Amino acid sequence: MSKATRRGRRGGRAEGAIRPEIPVPAYVKRRIPFFEFLDEAGLVALERQADWLIEQIGLEFREDADALETWRTAGARVTDTRVRADAAMIRELCKTAPSQFTQLARNPERTVTIGGDNQVFAPIYGAPFVRDLENGRRYGSIADFEKLVKLTYMLPGLHHGGFVTCEPCDVPVSKRHLDMQYLHMSLSDKPHLGAITEGSRAEDSVAMARILHGRETFDNNCVIMGNVNTNSPLLVDKVVTEAIRAYCGNGQGIVVVPFILSGAMGPVSTAASIAQALAEAMMVCAFSQLIKPGAPFILGNFLSSMSLRTGAPTFGMPEPTMSNYVIGQLARRLGLPLRCGGSLTASKIADAQAAYESADSMHSTALAGANFVLHAAGWLEGGLCTGFEKLVMDADRLGAYQVLLQGLPVDDNALAQSAYREVEPAGHFLGCAHTMENYQTAFYEAVMSDSENVENWEEKGSQDMALRASKRARQLLDEYQPPELDAAVDDELKDFVARRKAELPDAWY
Repeated sequence: MSKATRRGRRGGRAEGAIRPEIPVPAYVKRRIPFFEFLDEAGLVALERQADWLIEQIGLEFREDADALETWRTAGARVTDTRVRADAAMIRELCKTAPSQFTQLARNPERTVTIGGDNQVFAPIYGAPFVRDLENGRRYGSIADFEKLVKLTYMLPGLHHGGFVTCEPCDVPVSKRHLDMQYLHMSLSDKPHLGAITEGSRAEDSVAMARILHGRETFDNNCVIMGNVNTNSPLLVDKVVTEAIRAYCGNGQGIVVVPFILSGAMGPVSTAASIAQALAEAMMVCAFSQLIKPGAPFILGNFLSSMSLRTGAPTFGMPEPTMSNYVIGQLARRLGLPLRCGGSLTASKIADAQAAYESADSMHSTALAGANFVLHAAGWLEGGLCTGFEKLVMDADRLGAYQVLLQGLPVDDNALAQSAYREVEPAGHFLGCAHTMENYQTAFYEAVMSDSENVENWEEKGSQDMALRASKRARQLLDEYQPPELDAAVDDELKDFVARRKAELPDAWY
């Protein structure tokens, strides 16, 4: 059991048809088929291309001599910092990573299972800016970060806290990971990620997770993960390899995501970029298993198109939508959990462009079977900005995906024969017994959508969704109550943070 005290209550009023008395699932258990976009011949062609990249082109592993020695010992061909290997060896190493694993939350009711038929939604990650209707666009602060952690905890459509919901730019880079980690651990009891930007910061996150959960629980479970990007094309730097040693070396998880804008970090061809992403992820998965066989690994894919006229990334377009579907098929063939997609948009505000692009991106992410979805809510401006209203609006739609992914029931209750026996032809079903028994959960109720008539809408001020979401965010923050945390654990975490801050000089890079 976790060393931290758990709390069963849910913060605030749940969204949609999920009401406080109805249990909110900790993650989505998918019950519909995966969407198979590409045929067998196409999948084999992409796999052969990935194998060719691994064997003939290779990947650079720079700034980390220990990583190169690990590869040499394993039998790879290392020339300077270029690593090539037999694709069969890489695939064998990938087989030791679990196809499904559990990440414990300090509240067992919020523990998530990642892989297989399970899908976990987490908020935006890494934005230096934030935006809301009250204060506009600005650099993120520690106060903004704290509010975003609280909102993520309160929104039932989000199962996981992520980590860098925004960058707190008013805290030195050398120390901010400590404040961020503590706020995730104290203000929420959902699972979360840890820092990765420098090896010692990853080690700090691991040490704090060990305090939060207790050594025995930590040693025998995945309680924290790091999320890293390869430096596409075909470059793995020490940020990645050091994070793998910190997390996987301690039996914890790693999410590795090639970040490819086709035409820049990969060829302009979407097929080539997908194969490149697969090759990069497979090589890093193999490296993680050389560090510790069986360490949890999530294969990531962040592939986007771009405007070849301006160089700007584009989201919600048909090419990245196709890549989500195809990488889902490829990950399942490897037997690895998948991370891809999210509610992505290039829009600067939560407008119609944001809605269209996010919907197309998230729909393909959901149908593709992404097991861990970072950026599922709050993403604006190509990932540069976290929108408070966008976070609330996206999370509301995530509740709808939860219903969709659970499929269509066709049991006796769903077929409703008793209702037909009660209601005469040309009658109505509103007051019948079957309706009264099922009305609370029959349909997903989107809190952020206004379905009233225009007269009622006008009487309430003709509010658009962004304004309603702004009010909803303030309401949730007003209702927030922190989950209980064992006082001794809290004190130990605070002592660790204070000690490490005293040891570290302020640095803004």
